[in-house]
Amino acid sequence: MPAVHILHLHSSFSLGGKEARAVRLMNAFGERARHTIVSSMPDQYGACDAIAPGISYELAQAAPPLTGRPSVKRYEEIARFMRRFDLVLTYNWGGIDGVMARRVVGSKGPPVVHHEDGFNEDEADGLKPQRNLYRRIALGAAYALVVPSKTLETIARKTWKQPETRVHRIANGIATARYAVAPAPNAIPGFRRKPGEIVIGTLAGLRAVKNLPLLVRAVGGMASRARLVVVGEGPERQAILDTAEAMGLADQLVMPGFLPEPHRYVGLFDIMALSSRSEQFPISILEGMAAGLPIVAPPVGDILDMVAPSNLPYIQHASDEVRIRDALQSIAGADAAARIWLGEQNRVKAVAEYDEAVMIARYAALYSGAMGRPGALG
Repeated sequence: MPAVHILHLHSSFSLGGKEARAVRLMNAFGERARHTIVSSMPDQYGACDAIAPGISYELAQAAPPLTGRPSVKRYEEIARFMRRFDLVLTYNWGGIDGVMARRVVGSKGPPVVHHEDGFNEDEADGLKPQRNLYRRIALGAAYALVVPSKTLETIARKTWKQPETRVHRIANGIATARYAVAPAPNAIPGFRRKPGEIVIGTLAGLRAVKNLPLLVRAVGGMASRARLVVVGEGPERQAILDTAEAMGLADQLVMPGFLPEPHRYVGLFDIMALSSRSEQFPISILEGMAAGLPIVAPPVGDILDMVAPSNLPYIQHASDEVRIRDALQSIAGADAAARIWLGEQNRVKAVAEYDEAVMIARYAALYSGAMGRPGALG
């Protein structure tokens, strides 16, 4: 059977949650698929570093722009580009014009599966009515809409008016067994644990919606001796550094940039923390859980459902800077045995409910079904 040719339409392909999942699926499909990747931001292809050796992929050359004023001409140009592929996968608002292009040309072209994983800063405080209307119109042409969280599933059905048969909730998953291996002490460049300190870590694209200056301030307000490790890259890097300098925390902040293979270093943290204004089903939470860490995060998206029951107090009330600081302090001030016990509860739940095998099988079945080629991707 010839390899399936899949087109991926992203606004950015820097490594974040949705990109990490897309890459993991590419790696899992192996030689059964080849991939063409479009990023609307031409210099944002950092997630390619996580694609496994031997996976057939290319960066699209001369692809039509995914952003611009609505016009039939532009949609037809996108649709013509899409026709050479067996399957088109579109991601979030930045890829929605690929779905609209399918709508404009009718039944011509390959099936489109759209993925919605959450919202950027411009919709963190509420969805824009114009975008909701656009999504309703465009998504009628999608074979399926995939969401990772119960929150997004509700939005898809009630706000975007999508029928139940089109909406598929597939929880994110990771290779949990990899996180059971103790990391090397030098796995994070520029970081070495100091005696007596608590290490708070976060993995995130450095974007405004992640609200990382707030996390810096929260750590700065702790009574315990703590160091903050922020793994990721993005436009908010300088704002985070400036906040640390203003708080007198420059020597307590480590920013190694993007690092692939989180299982190799997440276990160096004592606590996994998020400060995002908007999330749905963050993979970094799963990675912290699989590594046996306590989690501190605001109660956004499905995070309350994700963590173990014993971890809930550190999510339910962490709704602002002071409460995030207090949650971090409560865990940091406990003895090591209590932190280990709490992390173990999270690890058990991650292994039982969020291993990637189920996720990969469901995506493979959905994509294969969209093409009318059952079993094509495994």
